[in-house]
Amino acid sequence: MNGLWIEEILRTGNVPLVLAGLAFATLVSEDLACVSGGVLVAAGKLAFWPVALACFTGIFTGDLLLVAAGWWGGRRALTVWPLRSWVSSGAVDRAGRWFAQRGGPLILTSRFLPGTRLPVYVAAGVLRVPLGRFIPWFVLACALWTPLLVGVAVFAGGATLGWLEKGGEVGVGLLAGGVMAWTLIRLALGASTWRGRRLWLSRWRRLTRWEFWPMWAVYPPVVIYGIWLGLKHRGFTVFTAVNPGIGAGGGLVGESKSEILSGLAGAGETVAAWVPVPPGTEVARQEIVKRFADAHGYPLVLKPDVGERGAGVVIVRDEAAANAALTDAPETLIAQAYVPGVEYGVFYYRHPRAASGQILAITDKRMPELTGDGRRTWEELILADARAVCMAGFFLKKFSARLDEVPAAGERLALTELGTHCRGALFLDGAHLLTPELHAAVDRMSRAFVGFYFGRYDVRATSEAAFRAGNFKVIELNGLTSEATSIYDPRHSVWFGWRMLMRQWRLAFEIGAANRERGVRVLAVREIWSLLNG
Repeated sequence: MNGLWIEEILRTGNVPLVLAGLAFATLVSEDLACVSGGVLVAAGKLAFWPVALACFTGIFTGDLLLVAAGWWGGRRALTVWPLRSWVSSGAVDRAGRWFAQRGGPLILTSRFLPGTRLPVYVAAGVLRVPLGRFIPWFVLACALWTPLLVGVAVFAGGATLGWLEKGGEVGVGLLAGGVMAWTLIRLALGASTWRGRRLWLSRWRRLTRWEFWPMWAVYPPVVIYGIWLGLKHRGFTVFTAVNPGIGAGGGLVGESKSEILSGLAGAGETVAAWVPVPPGTEVARQEIVKRFADAHGYPLVLKPDVGERGAGVVIVRDEAAANAALTDAPETLIAQAYVPGVEYGVFYYRHPRAASGQILAITDKRMPELTGDGRRTWEELILADARAVCMAGFFLKKFSARLDEVPAAGERLALTELGTHCRGALFLDGAHLLTPELHAAVDRMSRAFVGFYFGRYDVRATSEAAFRAGNFKVIELNGLTSEATSIYDPRHSVWFGWRMLMRQWRLAFEIGAANRERGVRVLAVREIWSLLNG
């Protein structure tokens, strides 16, 4: 390897060009620019202070540009790329409150606290702080930060170059030194504050607890098993015949909630009252919801007719909130009576020729709460809680407008009202809750739904005892791709989850094959592709 392109420039003696490049590079990534400069210093290609000065110039210029964006663009600047991808309006609001409390020292401390610099500097512009008074703080922050960052890169880069250059790979040494330096800097910055350490803990728990893994990390073994099931049942799409009473391949993707709830009409009052809200004029839609609210009262739940994982679901507590939600969501919605109480997921299946079905799994859904102590802020309470910290990113964004508030001692703070795992609910295995009465109630309403054999009910009951007695309200029914969500109990291993998911899909293939023999049509691959891309 002949070295990096930057070495070729240095060989020509054009050091000013390299320094100018480092200064401009800070506008893209301060960290990587300073790390690159530090590694070049460690390699003996450049002197320390010219590199530090070049990076200082670029960083200081970038800081002023952030202030200028807020100054000239105001809040509208937050809606323009690339600023909208870097900082949120809520973060700027929060930084504005910090400015009112701390002023100039905030500029200095934010330079060293990950995640605070961008909103603070933009907020300085939005608030139109007097630059003559605050520029010395910007200069001081850059003067302290830049040599430190470059110095760490020199140290880490030197350590890496020492053993890599022995093999003659100078270019590889420069690259590896840069990567090592950047990694050390990010780790050190994250660990320098309690907040940073708790956020690192959040990342670690999401990495090591499989309940938080993305689908692409969980499902490969299940997909492989599904291929084998397709060979066994002589049809890779036979599972789409599992629920002939539910459209979109039996609930594969994009199924209509209103059609499913209509299929449950035979269950009577076991299903929570609901009404469809089709697209139309605002006045017409508002009138539908108003009439429904007059009959059932507030709060109400508004949710998309086609959706999953709680996306777009809102709980509205008055007419104004309902009208605002309707404006934000012009697509077909469902208005549903809010059912208070405890929430469960009940996974049911029945073979087409069987007289009754079985309950495969029960999920006990817990809505996490925090308790104020009169001392700590919302942010501190979220980060201190053993469960909430696992979803710190979600909760800090959700409650961004309240993070600096200090709840009163004993005040209960609900983190979520939706029984959805990705929105904060804790899922526990509720297999012990199964009773003959509960089984009979679920089986009875399932058999009343013509063409339904496989899926998960989401239900609410006034108490655990009422649920076990079979007294509950159905708020939703999901078909083919629903999961036995009890697998996400933190006590269960990924091996348990894989076994349950594979069992689910084995049942889906078996029921689909049985329905195919009874004349139910199986979707073709092109139809599934169309659904997935529809």
